[in-house]
Amino acid sequence: MKLIKLLLIGLLSASLIGCEEDLNIYYDNTPPSTPKNIRTMTGDNMVEISWNPVFDSDIAGYAVYWSETYNGKYSLIGSTAETNMIDYEASNGITTYYAVASFDDNGNESELSYDVAYDTPRPEGFDNRIYNYLNYPDISAYNFASYQLTPFNSDYADFFFENDHGEYYLNVWEDTDIQNMGSTYDIYDITAAPLTGWVDQKPGANVKYVRALIGHTYVVWTWDNHFAKIRIKNISNDRLTFDWAYQVAEGNTELKINRNSEIRTKPPKKVIK
Repeated sequence: MKLIKLLLIGLLSASLIGCEEDLNIYYDNTPPSTPKNIRTMTGDNMVEISWNPVFDSDIAGYAVYWSETYNGKYSLIGSTAETNMIDYEASNGITTYYAVASFDDNGNESELSYDVAYDTPRPEGFDNRIYNYLNYPDISAYNFASYQLTPFNSDYADFFFENDHGEYYLNVWEDTDIQNMGSTYDIYDITAAPLTGWVDQKPGANVKYVRALIGHTYVVWTWDNHFAKIRIKNISNDRLTFDWAYQVAEGNTELKINRNSEIRTKPPKKVIK
């Protein structure tokens, strides 16, 4: 009888040891790798965040966080199995910082990404029209801040259209800057305002101007220190059709994708025309 009890105790002990070994083998408390190369793309009241995939064998998805500062408290936006997410709660003119963590099948979550990833959304518009100022002076200019047409001689005219005997121009007043960024596929090709290359003012003139060409994108540095871009879609004798994007954060050069955006300054005084 003692022999049978000993055998039973031995079998039970062996079984328990086997269970412990199984638990040690399958229990996972190791978080997956931290995502890298966090990127952002500016939109209109939205920011798209993307990152490189994590290739750990047990990866289950990613958690995306936001903060008002890089070193501030980060709050969860949501989780996804994809390598991108859109923050639809972002506001135009407000800079938001983003970080991403990965998590595995057992719920282990990595540290937040170390990349400095931030963006400042801006409004945009499509298929807008302005008209030749020589014939339609009251609807020949555009004001980005109000998103509407304005007279060419208004203090708030950011740029206006001119048909000079079949030669088409984009004009800005002397307290505003403009330059042609060349032919582009769409309005999104130009990511930020340039540092140099603005058109010079002609001697004796109170305007600056560039040739208006279909398919070209132009960047405007407005009189009140904001940046905008215009892409010409069509031109006729009396009108010009264009897409646009405007950065409402003063001095911020971001027009699409953040790349350590410059903050520029400009004299705030508007020259009365």
